[in-house]
Amino acid sequence: MSVITESSNPATWEIDVQNGEQIARLINNEDKKVAVAVEKILPQIGKAIDEISARLRLGGRMAYFGAGTSGRIGILDASEMPPTYGVSPAMIQGYIAGGEKAVRHSVEKAEDKTEMADIDFNSFNAGKNDVVVAISASGNPNYTLRVLQLGRKVRALTVAITSNPQALMKEYADIFLCTELGGEAVTGSSRMKSGTAQKMVLNMLSTGTMIRLGKTYHNYMVDLQISNDKLLKRAIGIVADISGADEQTAQKTLEVAGNVKVACVMIIKNCDKETAERLLAQNEGILRRVI
Repeated sequence: MSVITESSNPATWEIDVQNGEQIARLINNEDKKVAVAVEKILPQIGKAIDEISARLRLGGRMAYFGAGTSGRIGILDASEMPPTYGVSPAMIQGYIAGGEKAVRHSVEKAEDKTEMADIDFNSFNAGKNDVVVAISASGNPNYTLRVLQLGRKVRALTVAITSNPQALMKEYADIFLCTELGGEAVTGSSRMKSGTAQKMVLNMLSTGTMIRLGKTYHNYMVDLQISNDKLLKRAIGIVADISGADEQTAQKTLEVAGNVKVACVMIIKNCDKETAERLLAQNEGILRRVI
């Protein structure tokens, strides 16, 4: 079977005799194709967002599984969810073939070993309300195929992200997300266009899901965790913008509330913290419904 990501790209055939700027331009020209390829599958991405958010709303979880670059990109996306949207680390998880060592080092033949998939899948312990996302440029490694097969067995939602329309993963995916990109600037280096496409798609899936779950108000991240000075300043600014209060009032209210959404309700509804929390609880934590 021919794998597109492994094919030689005629547009960069002479890349080895170019100067620095010329190399950068050749790579940039290839990178421009990524957004176009993602745009072509927006209906499928939208369906995935709706399906994922419906399951997570029922208490389900989502896990990304990948090898090498794909696994690292999945771990990166999953790790950003708790600080950005205040969710439990258990809600969106990332697994890489070969385990923790593989995050920084190559683990020989990790993507070929179904037993590694078994270990990681069992660790996630998926059920029918959960989501299993397999990520692979070629869409053919045994590791990703196995997690999708196991996901199907427990009736989890299975999603495949790849750059190969003939990917074997397609057979086991309820939703197949394929960005067709052609050959990489450097043949077989799927950390380039394919990796960029994977990050873009995962950004859409996770961010779209969080939005559908009420983790934003307009485009403000109202469930962020205030874990450093930068995020404290951001939180104060969000409360001030949404409530119309000055920054001093926003900061004082936030100190009492301990949470952006609670602070906004306290100011807008002129109520105490307990009342604000009750109003949010009655509306599934969705700020727009309360204010």
